[in-house]
Amino acid sequence: MSHAGLWSGHRAGQLSAPQKKLQAALAEATESEWQPQVRAQAREQAATSGGMMVTVVAYFGFTASGSSDDGRIRHITTPISPTYAAQILQLQEDGATEEELHPVVAEAITESYFTDWGTICDGLVAHFTHVQSIDFEF
Repeated sequence: MSHAGLWSGHRAGQLSAPQKKLQAALAEATESEWQPQVRAQAREQAATSGGMMVTVVAYFGFTASGSSDDGRIRHITTPISPTYAAQILQLQEDGATEEELHPVVAEAITESYFTDWGTICDGLVAHFTHVQSIDFEF
Protein backbone atom coordinates (compact mmCIF):
# COMPACT_ATOMS: atom_id res chain seq x y z
CA MET A 1 0.00 0.00 0.00
CA SER A 2 1.39 3.38 -0.91
CA HIS A 3 1.56 6.36 1.38
CA ALA A 4 -0.61 8.29 -1.07
CA GLY A 5 -3.49 5.86 -0.49
CA LEU A 6 -3.24 6.24 3.29
CA TRP A 7 -3.07 10.00 3.02
CA SER A 8 -6.13 10.34 0.79
CA GLY A 9 -8.17 7.95 2.98
CA HIS A 10 -7.17 9.78 6.13
CA ARG A 11 -7.87 13.13 4.51
CA ALA A 12 -11.29 11.99 3.31
CA GLY A 13 -12.14 10.81 6.82
CA GLN A 14 -11.16 14.16 8.28
CA LEU A 15 -13.35 16.04 5.84
CA SER A 16 -16.48 13.95 6.25
CA ALA A 17 -17.39 15.33 9.68
CA PRO A 18 -16.82 18.99 8.75
CA GLN A 19 -18.73 18.48 5.47
CA LYS A 20 -21.68 16.98 7.32
CA LYS A 21 -21.63 19.87 9.80
CA LEU A 22 -21.41 22.35 6.93
CA GLN A 23 -24.31 20.66 5.10
CA ALA A 24 -26.42 20.74 8.25
CA ALA A 25 -25.58 24.40 8.88
CA LEU A 26 -26.38 25.32 5.28
CA ALA A 27 -29.66 23.41 5.39
CA GLU A 28 -30.62 25.12 8.65
CA ALA A 29 -29.69 28.57 7.33
CA THR A 30 -31.60 27.96 4.10
CA GLU A 31 -34.65 26.73 5.99
CA SER A 32 -34.60 29.63 8.44
CA GLU A 33 -34.38 32.14 5.58
CA TRP A 34 -36.66 30.36 3.12
CA GLN A 35 -39.49 29.04 5.30
CA PRO A 36 -40.64 32.43 6.65
CA GLN A 37 -40.70 33.81 3.10
CA VAL A 38 -42.70 30.84 1.84
CA ARG A 39 -45.12 31.13 4.77
CA ALA A 40 -45.48 34.88 4.20
CA GLN A 41 -46.24 34.34 0.50
CA ALA A 42 -48.80 31.63 1.30
CA ARG A 43 -50.47 33.83 3.90
CA GLU A 44 -50.57 36.77 1.48
CA GLN A 45 -52.13 34.63 -1.25
CA ALA A 46 -54.68 33.17 1.19
CA ALA A 47 -55.71 36.63 2.36
CA THR A 48 -55.94 38.23 -1.08
CA SER A 49 -57.01 35.71 -3.69
CA GLY A 50 -56.74 32.05 -2.82
CA GLY A 51 -58.44 31.66 0.50
CA MET A 52 -57.53 28.59 2.51
CA MET A 53 -58.90 25.26 3.66
CA VAL A 54 -60.19 24.71 7.16
CA THR A 55 -60.83 21.34 8.77
CA VAL A 56 -62.89 21.42 11.92
CA VAL A 57 -64.49 18.95 14.26
CA ALA A 58 -67.14 20.72 16.33
CA TYR A 59 -70.78 20.84 17.26
CA PHE A 60 -72.87 22.78 14.75
CA GLY A 61 -76.44 23.81 15.51
CA PHE A 62 -78.53 26.17 13.40
CA THR A 63 -80.89 29.09 13.55
CA ALA A 64 -82.88 29.62 10.38
CA SER A 65 -86.51 29.82 9.43
CA GLY A 66 -87.75 26.41 8.35
CA SER A 67 -84.50 24.61 9.25
CA SER A 68 -85.00 20.93 9.99
CA ASP A 69 -81.34 20.06 10.47
CA ASP A 70 -80.64 19.26 14.13
CA GLY A 71 -77.30 20.21 15.60
CA ARG A 72 -74.60 17.59 15.98
CA ILE A 73 -70.84 17.03 15.98
CA ARG A 74 -69.55 17.34 12.43
CA HIS A 75 -66.16 16.81 10.79
CA ILE A 76 -66.00 19.41 8.01
CA THR A 77 -63.26 20.28 5.54
CA THR A 78 -64.10 23.24 3.35
CA PRO A 79 -62.43 26.14 1.58
CA ILE A 80 -62.95 29.57 3.08
CA SER A 81 -62.91 32.87 1.24
CA PRO A 82 -59.95 35.25 1.17
CA THR A 83 -62.02 37.71 3.22
CA TYR A 84 -62.31 35.28 6.12
CA ALA A 85 -58.76 34.01 5.62
CA ALA A 86 -57.49 37.60 5.98
CA GLN A 87 -59.50 38.07 9.20
CA ILE A 88 -58.25 34.79 10.68
CA LEU A 89 -54.63 35.49 9.75
CA GLN A 90 -54.83 39.01 11.21
CA LEU A 91 -56.33 37.69 14.44
CA GLN A 92 -53.54 35.10 14.66
CA GLU A 93 -50.91 37.79 14.10
CA ASP A 94 -52.53 39.86 16.85
CA GLY A 95 -52.14 36.91 19.23
CA ALA A 96 -55.75 35.71 19.32
CA THR A 97 -56.45 32.46 21.09
CA GLU A 98 -58.14 29.60 19.25
CA GLU A 99 -61.36 30.38 21.13
CA GLU A 100 -61.22 33.97 19.87
CA LEU A 101 -61.09 32.60 16.31
CA HIS A 102 -64.27 30.54 16.73
CA PRO A 103 -66.82 33.22 15.67
CA VAL A 104 -64.91 34.03 12.46
CA VAL A 105 -64.34 30.36 11.65
CA ALA A 106 -68.05 29.66 12.23
CA GLU A 107 -69.03 32.47 9.84
CA ALA A 108 -66.52 31.27 7.23
CA ILE A 109 -67.79 27.70 7.38
CA THR A 110 -71.40 28.86 7.32
CA GLU A 111 -70.69 30.85 4.16
CA SER A 112 -68.85 28.14 2.24
CA TYR A 113 -70.29 24.88 3.55
CA PHE A 114 -73.79 25.48 4.84
CA THR A 115 -75.01 28.25 2.51
CA ASP A 116 -72.97 27.25 -0.55
CA TRP A 117 -71.33 30.69 -0.77
CA GLY A 118 -74.60 32.45 0.03
CA THR A 119 -76.68 30.77 -2.67
CA ILE A 120 -78.91 28.73 -0.33
CA CYS A 121 -80.37 29.05 3.19
CA ASP A 122 -80.26 32.83 3.32
CA GLY A 123 -80.06 34.02 6.92
CA LEU A 124 -78.71 30.76 8.31
CA VAL A 125 -76.63 31.16 11.47
CA ALA A 126 -74.48 28.23 12.57
CA HIS A 127 -73.82 27.79 16.28
CA PHE A 128 -70.29 26.54 16.66
CA THR A 129 -69.47 24.96 20.04
CA HIS A 130 -67.64 22.03 21.60
CA VAL A 131 -64.72 22.50 19.22
CA GLN A 132 -62.47 19.46 19.19
CA SER A 133 -60.03 20.67 16.53
CA ILE A 134 -59.40 23.36 13.94
CA ASP A 135 -56.68 23.09 11.30
CA PHE A 136 -55.88 25.59 8.56
CA GLU A 137 -54.13 24.70 5.32
CA PHE A 138 -52.87 27.01 2.60
